[in-house]
Amino acid sequence: MSEDPSAPMSSSKPLTGQTAGMSDLPLPIDLLPHRPPFLLVDELTALVPGESATGTWRLTGDEYFFAGHFPGRPTLPGVLMCESIAQVGACAVLAHPDFTRKLPLFGGLDKARFRRQVVPGDQLTIEVELGRMSARAGKGAGTVKVDGELATSCDLMFVFADA
Repeated sequence: MSEDPSAPMSSSKPLTGQTAGMSDLPLPIDLLPHRPPFLLVDELTALVPGESATGTWRLTGDEYFFAGHFPGRPTLPGVLMCESIAQVGACAVLAHPDFTRKLPLFGGLDKARFRRQVVPGDQLTIEVELGRMSARAGKGAGTVKVDGELATSCDLMFVFADA
């Protein structure tokens, strides 16, 4: 491959686990300002900068929130699933050259629905499609699935701050 690895990713060519090696996709920690324990996506499996992204989050049971939510019946809080959707969406935004020096912040959350309990040992597949984006704000919609079954869905709105 003769492409410059430091060159911005083109939004015209999707990068997916099927058409590109996993090493061709950036790590979420390289795109996002989030750090553990609040980095809620382990890897990206598909990415079209400025348009969409898919990521994976594997729950081990060692995550800090399971101890108190709920003792004896650990359950992933629904708001953290919404945050994981926002983080995967932010990966799609920040991978686009027009937004690399921006910080997408939550502007709103609509139509959040929680369909199933998510527990330690589950692997979440997080998919986000971005909608309209401007220099100041944007919209997106996302889902979290476990074993192909819908766990959470929501629409997000975000505003851009300078990073």
